[in-house]
Amino acid sequence: MSKTRCGWALESDPLYVAYHDEEWGVPVRDARELWELFCLEGFQAGLSWITVLRKRAAFREAFLGFDPGKVAAFGPDDIERLMANPGIVRARAKIIATIESARLFQTIQQEEGGFTDFIWSVVGGKPIHNHPLSFRDGPTKTVESEELARKLKARGFKFCGPVICYAYMQAAGLVIDHETSCHRYQPA
Repeated sequence: MSKTRCGWALESDPLYVAYHDEEWGVPVRDARELWELFCLEGFQAGLSWITVLRKRAAFREAFLGFDPGKVAAFGPDDIERLMANPGIVRARAKIIATIESARLFQTIQQEEGGFTDFIWSVVGGKPIHNHPLSFRDGPTKTVESEELARKLKARGFKFCGPVICYAYMQAAGLVIDHETSCHRYQPA
């Protein structure tokens, strides 16, 4: 018996189906996982999510499991190593932004009650449940994603405009946007 999924989930791609069924829209509360997802969303800017998803294992290896302490210590040699890695998106500005965001992550962990609270504060600590009939009906940004973008930019983060932040919020489960016909849809 086949399951009905959100219209954006490429049924022909098992990786995309698994991502939709097991990860997308599941609330993430672990600070390191939230930061990894934020970094990957930044790499996705200008590309399709499936491109980044297919490279996720290589990203995890290249960025040492997205351990913020290790990534924050990266220097010029690491940037060149990453630029030479065909398994990841080799965009210098995005690589540098990821390294800098590791340093910013550490500061927020110390100053803001943690990265999790910092991110989740824009939705009052609990997911927003929407009821889209189709993914095409949903917004690409919201007041909350604009607020998150402002907060992140004020701290020095890059690749975090309101559209990227909304996609991040959907992926991390701050916003639940499964279509009402999707097997993952659950009213609030």
